[in-house]
Amino acid sequence: MLELPPLPYAEDALAPHISARTLSFHYGKHHKGYVDNANKMIAGTDLEKLDLVSLIRKVAKDDSKKGLFNNAAQIWNHDFYWKSMSPKGGGKPKGKLAEQIDKDFGSYDEFRKIFKEKAAGQFGSGYCWLVRSADGTLAIYGTANAETPIADTKDTPLLTTDVWEHTYYLDYQNRRPDYLEVFLDHLVNWEFAEKNFEAA
Repeated sequence: MLELPPLPYAEDALAPHISARTLSFHYGKHHKGYVDNANKMIAGTDLEKLDLVSLIRKVAKDDSKKGLFNNAAQIWNHDFYWKSMSPKGGGKPKGKLAEQIDKDFGSYDEFRKIFKEKAAGQFGSGYCWLVRSADGTLAIYGTANAETPIADTKDTPLLTTDVWEHTYYLDYQNRRPDYLEVFLDHLVNWEFAEKNFEAA
């Protein structure tokens, strides 16, 4: 059985940047729905014994299991997204990750520009990721729908932002760039990203 991971903070902890109403719907309806759907799909099968990441990787390339992949990947993506934010987040990174950002993107400002462009330009639904590639360099890219870097072992995700419309619509309507500004200025959890970077 897959479980709904707890939020790392209270539903109102990200207000006013993300409202408690948005978080309640996003976590309590969408995230929970993916857990419920995935559990129904694996009930009574050998897949029920797998941990979440193993399950995602096992079904990632199987077109007959696309529905299961979508729901399982969304469980993981959402949990990672919640952790990519903090009530005390935002601003510039520090330490070794900051140094790597300067090295690979030229500066934090250039990183910020590219991240916003990739996230705002992701057509339809999906995510924007900062990852550490196998060669140690950093990369930014978008993924559509439930696609996730952890479907294989090529890249290590450091942080993500969710650009599905339900993520921001109650607070920002269709103004995705405004949401992204707030994410970077007030919410992004660089301590979480730094831990992922050091563990990669």
